[in-house]
Amino acid sequence: ADLLAPGPVPCIYVGRGGQWTWHGPGQRVAYIMLDLSRRSQDVRSLVHGLEAWIIASLEQFGISGLRRNDLPGIWVNTGNGISGLDKIASIGIRISRWVTWHGIAINLNPNLAAYDAIVPCGVTDGGVTSFTNLGVIVNMDEVDQALKDQFPKFFPSML
Repeated sequence: ADLLAPGPVPCIYVGRGGQWTWHGPGQRVAYIMLDLSRRSQDVRSLVHGLEAWIIASLEQFGISGLRRNDLPGIWVNTGNGISGLDKIASIGIRISRWVTWHGIAINLNPNLAAYDAIVPCGVTDGGVTSFTNLGVIVNMDEVDQALKDQFPKFFPSML
């Protein structure tokens, strides 16, 4: 099966991890620019920290986020599909000279049909979900505040 069949949707190569993704209205996209030379130069630790940060932020809204081995991003148990898990947040990081570029995307209320043109992150046994799809109605400001509140717990040396 094709991993990409975007039709009229423009595709842009950005040189970061994560394979295919979609960004659009209804997502909180946050670019995380950290100087890892001031911290551990450990990419796995960075991704683990980003996942923990997102999980703690989702908990503020009653959403139980989960990790999947070797599949960066945050998942929720919806009972759908093969795995029963749907992705609610993606992580795509590039590191140049130990400075991080790109970041995370959290689905608040995007049109999930936009994902039909791709296989998000190359994962075929899980779907995609959003706050709205889970019955949680929030606005960007509320999510921003949760992310700001939780960030120092996971990246204290970056402030």
